[in-house]
Amino acid sequence: MDVVYPRCCGLDVHKATVTACLLTPGQQGGPAKELRTFRTMTGDLLALSDWLLAAGCTHVALESTGVYWKPIWNLLEGAFQLLLVNAQHIKAVPGRKTDVRDSEWLAELLRHGLVRGSFVPEREQREVRELVRYRTSVVRERASEVNRVHKALEGGNIKLASVASDVMGTSGRRMLAELIGGATEAPALADLALGKLRAKLPELEQALTGRVGGHQRFLLARQLAHIDFLDELIAEVSTEVARRMRPFEQALADLDSIPGVGRQTAEVLVAEIGLDMARFPSPGHLASWAGMCPGQHESAGKRRSGRTRKGSPWLRATLVEAAHAAARKKQCYLAAQYRRFAARRGKKTAAVAVGHTILVIAYHVLKRHQPYQDLGPDYFDQRDRQAIQRRLTHRLESLGFEVRLTQRPPADQEQAAV
Repeated sequence: MDVVYPRCCGLDVHKATVTACLLTPGQQGGPAKELRTFRTMTGDLLALSDWLLAAGCTHVALESTGVYWKPIWNLLEGAFQLLLVNAQHIKAVPGRKTDVRDSEWLAELLRHGLVRGSFVPEREQREVRELVRYRTSVVRERASEVNRVHKALEGGNIKLASVASDVMGTSGRRMLAELIGGATEAPALADLALGKLRAKLPELEQALTGRVGGHQRFLLARQLAHIDFLDELIAEVSTEVARRMRPFEQALADLDSIPGVGRQTAEVLVAEIGLDMARFPSPGHLASWAGMCPGQHESAGKRRSGRTRKGSPWLRATLVEAAHAAARKKQCYLAAQYRRFAARRGKKTAAVAVGHTILVIAYHVLKRHQPYQDLGPDYFDQRDRQAIQRRLTHRLESLGFEVRLTQRPPADQEQAAV
């Protein structure tokens, strides 16, 4: 095989150590191999960088799990051409497995150009991505804490969630504050309702009649305090994300034009995939990288599993959430697509399919620097009018009707005739 990178290095990265195999041109025509093991402290990683620079190394491939590759990437970035390799793509031949053998195999594959690096964005995008992912984690933690409030209320025979759509709304928080303070009179608690919830006063009185114990008041007080803290934390992180996203306001506005995509969803899209769509040859490559396309498993001419592959879990969750939001929007193409898929394949499959479409739309929006233009809710009907006509006609005939179709003139011609 041809030698693509004569001076390269393979790194098998672990939490405490990193094993390096350096390949350089040898005197006999073959590669000269040098093996070393370094600790992952900053000083040791700088020594690794100096060793590679002294040998004239140009390309470095890293195999790692978790986040242990990040310290090495931070220190070697800019000095070498780095490739973060998926461990599943470079499984060695059967035999005794050691860190040294893994680094040798990785270096040998890199030398002949047989490895493909994963997508690792620039440092600025990585920083924004960490902030956005942290905000998502905090939002999920807040949702879990709200569920704990529901459990505490159920334990005290308070059925507020069965009447009020949002227990953590303004009315709900007023009632919870009085419950924590020791109030037990259901009519007085129900009278704290505001707005449309006052139309449900009889139901509220029944829902607020319970047996709240002292330990439940203690739990509710701490849980509400925790939710308030998380709300402040989410607001602080969102402010920092907005500050870093300020140069990309136009891209965020274009993404916001997609049904189901709000400001936070647009920020997640920019943080996860970036703005440079040239790194993805086509929308299909982007969907495959994100794990938002059907899988392909065919053997002996039979199509087996079509489940989606593993991709970016953060991006996937955001796209599915946006798909559910788009499905509730009236008179739009994505809602029509969701209903079309849900009728045949179920709601979960429909959400993934619409999420895939949203990602493809985002690709074109970012590449063309233009807002989204909706195709309309009747796009699928207009695309193949004859097929719909045949299907509906056949269905009516199967019910015993004789069908005769007459083409109606367009609306503008009818108005002209009048």
